[in-house]
Amino acid sequence: MDLDYVVFLSNETIMTAINICFPILGSAMLIGLLIGIFQATTSIQEVTLTFIPKIAVVGIVLLFMLPSILNQLVEYTINIFNQIQILY
Repeated sequence: MDLDYVVFLSNETIMTAINICFPILGSAMLIGLLIGIFQATTSIQEVTLTFIPKIAVVGIVLLFMLPSILNQLVEYTINIFNQIQILY
């Protein structure tokens, strides 16, 4: 296994992880920002106001994105196994 293959494999792993995590983390960040703006404009400083909508939105995003996430993980795993087969 040479250095170019290790760099390629690391790049592919990081890009797959980013593609999987971005919708979940992006939606949580967007909801957090919207709730922060809402709290700043209304002066409501309730702690549960930030957590409950984030949990709900992350759950909904996971529910809708789970088939795509699983498809990406299966595709990545098959690609890794094919690369192992080619190397050896």
